[in-house]
Amino acid sequence: SAGITMFLTQAAPNGGVPSSVERVFAVERLVAGARAILAEKRTIASLSLPETGHADLTVDFSGHAEPRGRTLRILYDGVTGEAALMAAVFTGRMPSLALQDTATGEIVSNGVPGVEDSSTVLALYEAALAGVVTLVVSTVRGWGTKLETPQKPAAVLQLGRLVKFEVKSLAHTALRQLYRLCCYTPHWRVCWRFVPGADLWETQTLGGTNWQVLPDPGTHFYADPFPIVYQGRTFIFVEDLDHRTNKGVISVIPFGSDGPSGPACPVLEEPWHLSYPFVFERDGQLWMIPESSSNRTVTLYRAERFPDRWVKEADLLTGIEASDATLVDHDGKLWMFASVRDGIGSCSDRLSIFHASALHGPWEPHPGNPVVTDQRSARPAGAFVRRNGRLLRPVQDCSRGYGTGIGLAEVTRLDTEGYSQVVHATLEAPPDWPGRRFHTLNRAGQIEVIDGAAHSPRSRLLARRLQAWSGRRDLA
Repeated sequence: SAGITMFLTQAAPNGGVPSSVERVFAVERLVAGARAILAEKRTIASLSLPETGHADLTVDFSGHAEPRGRTLRILYDGVTGEAALMAAVFTGRMPSLALQDTATGEIVSNGVPGVEDSSTVLALYEAALAGVVTLVVSTVRGWGTKLETPQKPAAVLQLGRLVKFEVKSLAHTALRQLYRLCCYTPHWRVCWRFVPGADLWETQTLGGTNWQVLPDPGTHFYADPFPIVYQGRTFIFVEDLDHRTNKGVISVIPFGSDGPSGPACPVLEEPWHLSYPFVFERDGQLWMIPESSSNRTVTLYRAERFPDRWVKEADLLTGIEASDATLVDHDGKLWMFASVRDGIGSCSDRLSIFHASALHGPWEPHPGNPVVTDQRSARPAGAFVRRNGRLLRPVQDCSRGYGTGIGLAEVTRLDTEGYSQVVHATLEAPPDWPGRRFHTLNRAGQIEVIDGAAHSPRSRLLARRLQAWSGRRDLA
């Protein structure tokens, strides 16, 4: 960062961490095929303060560095040192991160990193380090996030916990492989209902009006539903993923007064995976921005013939791994929200914002990106909602894994100088919910849609028997 001289300190390799940890990493690389970029470099070199010289900022990874100018130390669940980080991941969870000013004791910035794969210590450790890098860089650039984060008690690093985690992890890996032999996974389903009155934003519960499940053929699933009402007709656009190719396309389902009025029809396909079909009307045209993070673009499509013919209009952003781009007009600007990954770490814990004066851009990044580092509330989960002068956004809560909840958040500040939001409630699946997880919530007209993860046995006979035995719709 221009104009800043910064020193980094790190505890001596393995300081306070049992040597058995390195052996665990080696076993996980061999048995589980675990790979990591940051974790594998942790003991290559130990950075330390030079004997002389002035630093504008010292970032203390060890927790006991001699201050040189302003000094910030890294806390894991409120405790310094790599042992505290290791203790957290040995329990199978991500620690809360914080940067503390050693002179004043003030928490300058904090965050909660996320992880898509929590089956190995190495994966958890790598994701936590990626969160540290993001937090440090953002803070050094003069930003950083301040979250209301409930402080969990720091775990104690014990060999017994490490052994317990590894045994549980290996058992889980074996069961997951067996499950994959019997069922397609993950398998998402779209649920819908007509809501002439209060919707989820008001009731803040999945209960109430019965949800209907959009039928799927089993060999592929529907997810990320986006409804739109155009010329008096309702359509729902979805990610349509074929389990046999593991590649998504965008399909559309027409709806009538009683529900679906026709089958799902593919309307947009690219050589790369597509999902999250954010569809909207603007300037007399219908547009779509599907997620194309695997192509490292955010691409705008125009409806040449609605709803089944779409043509590429422009790449709004390139060279970026952005998930679930969602647009909103606010205070004379057009804003784009997306979860951006920098090659390592989670796809769901860092919210970045971009702004433009027109749809086609140019799009400029917010100077505070990522404006949120929190697996509980960063990633978009559907279109914005305006209620009583308030700007609301559904967010993915991945604190218990990908797609384990949807938060209902209110944007309390959005401008080029800052960003803040408050999560008022988090939706969780009730016992009668036809699924186990969900990650997209939308409404258009009187139809409300959400998606939920479900079981999808490869054998239809097995599916019918499971449904008869359990009575659950998500097993059909």
